[in-house]
Amino acid sequence: MPRTPARRPTMKDIALRAGVSESAVSFALNDRPGVSPVTRDRIRRVAEQLGWQPRAAARALSGEGSATVGLVLARPARTLGIESFFLQLVSGIQEELAERKLGLLFQVVEGLDAECATYRRWWAEHRVDGVLVVDPRQDDPRPDLLGGLGLPAVMIGAAAPEPADGESPAVSTLGADDAGIMAAIVGHLHALGHRRITHIAGLPEFAHTQRRIASLRTEAARLGLTEAASVTTDYSDSEGAAATRRVLDQPQPPTALIYDNDVLAVAGLAVAAERGIRVPDQLSLVAWDDSVLCRSVHPALTAPVRDTAAFGRHAAQALTALLDGAPAGHTQEPLPGIQPRGSTGPAPAPGTGLGARAGAGPVPEPKEGPSGPPQSS
Repeated sequence: MPRTPARRPTMKDIALRAGVSESAVSFALNDRPGVSPVTRDRIRRVAEQLGWQPRAAARALSGEGSATVGLVLARPARTLGIESFFLQLVSGIQEELAERKLGLLFQVVEGLDAECATYRRWWAEHRVDGVLVVDPRQDDPRPDLLGGLGLPAVMIGAAAPEPADGESPAVSTLGADDAGIMAAIVGHLHALGHRRITHIAGLPEFAHTQRRIASLRTEAARLGLTEAASVTTDYSDSEGAAATRRVLDQPQPPTALIYDNDVLAVAGLAVAAERGIRVPDQLSLVAWDDSVLCRSVHPALTAPVRDTAAFGRHAAQALTALLDGAPAGHTQEPLPGIQPRGSTGPAPAPGTGLGARAGAGPVPEPKEGPSGPPQSS
């Protein structure tokens, strides 16, 4: 059963609540003469209580749809400019939207609360026809919020929703098989003889991070790997480097590292170079997402190869289907293949790995990053 969307307050609602005419409301809210200061203040207080917002200028003039799709990113801004995944994703989104003559309204905010507030404001102001939502979280409040507002939405990278009491899904979802990708990476490294594997993960509150951590645990248990662990970061190069130094300083350091994006992986490669660690002879590295960056460093980074721009196009297609009146649903992206490159090789023979090297004294413990303490499998 479809949900009944929330209704936006109107000037008529304000007039009824304030006990004045609609023209008086218009004068007060548009800062025009014709009402007394006392009445103007009362009308504005009522408007604020009701959550009224003016429509965006283009809609007010045309009376039609905004022909705009919204995308909000609640991530540290410093991590976005160098991460190619989002650039490719947005490129694919924009390519599809351009064919439909839809614009893209993009905003970066500080956190989840600010993201939800942005959706409420956009809905109240009639700024967007629908939204694309990234970085699904555990116990994510956004599907219920967007469903309650009646704002068409697609959750990118989300698992298929569980049916609830016969209700239709609040939003559409486009899934990526994070568990399957992790299993393929671990299988690749295991086949090369690696038994000590560490996952340098992203933000722990993201659902895809938790799926990857859980998949590593599952595969480690299945393959008998007792020294597999995950360490969370904020996706930045600085935390990637700090986490890499920390795990390499363990008495029995890993022989293989899996990084949740290309930025983290390149930071790890730089740490290996600064310590004189030979990649892949002494340490193998895998990046989660392939990119020009992965292919440009030396040695080039092994990575799953998927068409991220196509992923963006599929997300935009799922949203335009909602705008055309289709019901919400789930679409699953195919599992990408692993592209072996120069950063992965056979595990070092006993006595020749990092634990046997000399002159690798401990480094100071880095300051804890915003992702919180490490998580281990």
